Amino acid sequence: MCIISGSPPELYLANRLDRDTSGVMLITKSHKVASKMVKAFTDHKVTKTYIALCIGPAPKWEKITVKSVHGHSKFGAYRVYAASDVGRVLPGVSMVKDMETSFEVLSINGQGCFKERSEFRKDEENTVVVEEKAVIDSYVKKDEVVVRYYPRNGRTHQIRLHCRYLGIPIIGDVKYEGVKEWKGKSYDGHELRAEEDSLDIIRLFAFVGCKLEFCAWT
Repeated sequence: MCIISGSPPELYLANRLDRDTSGVMLITKSHKVASKMVKAFTDHKVTKTYIALCIGPAPKWEKITVKSVHGHSKFGAYRVYAASDVGRVLPGVSMVKDMETSFEVLSINGQGCFKERSEFRKDEENTVVVEEKAVIDSYVKKDEVVVRYYPRNGRTHQIRLHCRYLGIPIIGDVKYEGVKEWKGKSYDGHELRAEEDSLDIIRLFAFVGCKLEFCAWT
């Protein structure tokens, strides 16, 4: 047991996760450092990866990138809009913004092996540009799919929305059509985990150039 004497130190949060999402959280002892790191996240200078367990038909792709835009529906929930709608102003004066996520399948029904995270090189042949609403067959055979995600933006519920669009919603994510029960087990929250955050430290501070990587415990 560690006993801290005197006043507890002030700590500052440098990033955030959606409720029910587990994984990497960055906490600093310096408000200045936290502010710089928050700006790095806002300016998309941090490479983030996530891993999730999804339920749906086994993808025919190993890697894919989805481009769409993000905004509220008329009922207030977030939804995927066609990429051509970018900049459109919605009721309530909110504007739809671009949203891009890359996906990498790690295993299907337990078949496959864990791959170390690497730089995701997307190509136009494996890029889906959303122009219409996805049609999902609820009666098709469902598989367990473990996927790694590389979000290019930080839109609210971005990964969860794109998973639903691809027909492989995250298990436990009932808000976006994920199953609550699977093989006799009930899930109270979605199975999405922030895997790793990395950034070039020289971009933030006057240090010798190096790369910082923060990984979630397995």
